[in-house]
Amino acid sequence: MRITVSCLLILSSCLSAQTLTDKYREPAARLIGEAMTDRSGYQKLVWLCDRIGNRLAGTPALNEAVRWAAEQMRKDGLTNIQTPLVKVPYWVRGNESVTLLSPVPRKLPMLGLGRSVGTPPSGITADVVVVSNFDQLEKLGRTKVQGKIVLYDAPFEGYGKTVQYRSAGPNRAANLGAVAVLVRSVASATLRTPHTGALFYSQTGTKIPAAAITIEDSMMLHRMYDSGAEVRVQLKMEAHQLPDADSANVIAEIPGSEKPEEIVVMGGHLDSWDVGQGAQDDGSGCVGAMQAAYLIKKLGLKPRRTIRVVLWTNEESGLAGGRAYRQWIGAKIANHVAAIEMDGGAEPPVAFDTTVKDPAAIEQLKQIASLLGTVGAGKIAFGGPEADISPIVADGVPGIGLRTTMEHYFDWHHTEADTVDKVNERDLQANVASLAVMAYILADMPDRLK
Repeated sequence: MRITVSCLLILSSCLSAQTLTDKYREPAARLIGEAMTDRSGYQKLVWLCDRIGNRLAGTPALNEAVRWAAEQMRKDGLTNIQTPLVKVPYWVRGNESVTLLSPVPRKLPMLGLGRSVGTPPSGITADVVVVSNFDQLEKLGRTKVQGKIVLYDAPFEGYGKTVQYRSAGPNRAANLGAVAVLVRSVASATLRTPHTGALFYSQTGTKIPAAAITIEDSMMLHRMYDSGAEVRVQLKMEAHQLPDADSANVIAEIPGSEKPEEIVVMGGHLDSWDVGQGAQDDGSGCVGAMQAAYLIKKLGLKPRRTIRVVLWTNEESGLAGGRAYRQWIGAKIANHVAAIEMDGGAEPPVAFDTTVKDPAAIEQLKQIASLLGTVGAGKIAFGGPEADISPIVADGVPGIGLRTTMEHYFDWHHTEADTVDKVNERDLQANVASLAVMAYILADMPDRLK
């Protein structure tokens, strides 16, 4: 058969017009099939949660998790295993309690907020003033707040909006002379389960102790306050800060076959709060990234670019791991094609959020996502970067976050209830499939993400 020049031109035009969806349909199907039948990822998560448990920055448990993760990825055939040192803040909770003294005596479940200072050994005993928002606090003014404990009974209106009462509430109350703060747990629901999380003191203001109480108890105290009763509590907290401790990011790679200097980074944060097991937040994200890379390697897929798995340390109380990674890569940030993070729990995936603005790049991502319809993650949406990748996204790396339904995520978030039994194995598998397909295609497609 004679092939003319015009035939070759037509053939070349057809090949160049081939979409990423067409080009990667077969490897994507293989990755999804393997992920949805693989059970070793869930078994890794069980080990991390049951045998190591929660992993507060600075603790021996987090250091053990670093060693475990590095060894697991080495066993899985990943290479260039590194654990670069990161100095992290080391906050210690100590014994703590909240006791309602009047109008009726009662012990209240509580969790001190991360980074909080402690109380004197005898505690702080004071009347409570209750507000639902900062406007109400400001209207009370110093005369009604000074010497009191402020309770923020702020209903949950989404994490991004409501978390300000936990993070900034102590500063706002201290500026008006409050002696301590209680915060209604930043949660979608609780069964009298308090939710902890970080607060952020200003460098110049007075630091006052702060703790979370349950939704149920916050509403009860609000009702008592509105009835005109004297609401008086005693808060005791031994919380204190130790000198910064040694920790590490965990890094492993599948080296690129043609362009190894170009990097697609993918991961989650290995630390957690000191309650529960850190299963959804963010053991599932770490294992999801580890397992996605493992399956790419297992199937013999050899991407053109390097896939780098990074398990960041100290996301919960300072983001030291994310900042240290940005410093570690230095000028090589220019070689980072994309950064993917999973830090929304392992409920069913629904989309990838992205910081990408270029229409051509968005179209590339949509073509990749279209291969993930069978596991639910078939859409691309716009959203800010996940915390750990934010330092490199700020310097121009396209950020991509795996979004899940998060139907119950904030029921368990930062609580004793964040345990491995809350992770559905099939949902975890679907997240692994989503990460594997997205990372592999971004690392292998002919041209880097625009």
